[in-house]
Amino acid sequence: APSAPSTATTRLCFRRSPVPLPMARRILRLGAPIGALATGALAGASRKASSAAAPEHFDFLVIGGGSGGVASARRAAMYGKRVAIIERGPDRDQHGQRRGGGYGGTCVNVGCVPKKLMYTAAAHFEAAETAPGYGVEMGKPRLDWGALAAKRDAYVARLNGIYTRNLDNAGVTHVEGLARFVAPREVEVAGARYSADHVLIAVGGRPATPPIPGAEYCISSDGFFDLKAQPEKALVVGAGYIAVELAGILQALGSSVSLAVRGAGVLRHGFDPLVQEIINAEIPRSGTQLLTNTQVVAVEKDAASGKLTARLASGERLTSLDCVLMAIGRTPVTAELGLEATGVQLDGKGRVVVDEKQETGVSGLYCLGDASTSGFELTPVAIAAGRRLADRIFGGAADAKFEYANIATVVFSHPTIGTIGL
Repeated sequence: APSAPSTATTRLCFRRSPVPLPMARRILRLGAPIGALATGALAGASRKASSAAAPEHFDFLVIGGGSGGVASARRAAMYGKRVAIIERGPDRDQHGQRRGGGYGGTCVNVGCVPKKLMYTAAAHFEAAETAPGYGVEMGKPRLDWGALAAKRDAYVARLNGIYTRNLDNAGVTHVEGLARFVAPREVEVAGARYSADHVLIAVGGRPATPPIPGAEYCISSDGFFDLKAQPEKALVVGAGYIAVELAGILQALGSSVSLAVRGAGVLRHGFDPLVQEIINAEIPRSGTQLLTNTQVVAVEKDAASGKLTARLASGERLTSLDCVLMAIGRTPVTAELGLEATGVQLDGKGRVVVDEKQETGVSGLYCLGDASTSGFELTPVAIAAGRRLADRIFGGAADAKFEYANIATVVFSHPTIGTIGL
């Protein structure tokens, strides 16, 4: 294992100015703002897990290479601490469904970032439709789905590289593999063991899959970014913002879309009634078929054509579908972590129970983001919470914590929604 860098000779670039590492620590202790720009000249290490007789010990060990985990790891490293991050990386299950996000987590790989690129393409289609009203003739747009997907994926790959380079520059060791706890502050990865004085669980979540016949024929929001061709006819299932966003993107790009929800409409929880009324009126007006008070009970696949048929609880059948996309919620990725060895408490959904400071009640063990009970599954929230956690543990800011109040959120629906407060 590489030795810890010497703080006597290492310098940090803080706000683009070379600052000796001890001084950088003092600056941060005085209250560096959330999101302070800093890069380090420390040489990080990336390696596959390998067996070792005794656990390799760190000051701070982060499990999960998503945005929240990376932000916390980098902030801790800026205080001169020895930090490692464990990321399982993307792989596939027996049905070809993606597991794990890779560096940057869900947001960078199969969430916010690629979704916004698809949304922007959809916005160009909408602009072409409304342009004649402003005297601008643009003609009927045509989408090259393959070209869009290739450019989107290249953009995501570039971000993956930025994440790993930032870890290297901060001096953070990154280990690839699935971590499993063997003690409250010790994990095993492919036969190698790693321990730390402080351990952060930041593994995020994955899309939920309904227990229905034919579920293996459906895709999730992850699978949306695996589509090789634009579906001509699609069914999206779910009433939350992910379902609303992806249905809107497909519809705007020219697909024939149905959106099935089990209640009276979409975005029923956490949004002002006026917002709910407007979006539930705009969805059918845009051309999407909104199917309310229903559920998909089975999905069948025609072996010859590959087309899908979705059977609803009402008895109605939607036929000749190219895609059935399930966006019915997300579940935390905690089941494979061996948390029974830690003593942490889980809620009924498998999330780690934490207090307002991300503490689990087990000394030196913390959790944030989608895998915790913090309550806000938003990337900027996880980033801010991770940084404040590192400030408190390593920076001398005893009262540092993220304030879970008045958090702004945006839904990239058609029209776009922005809310804060109420």
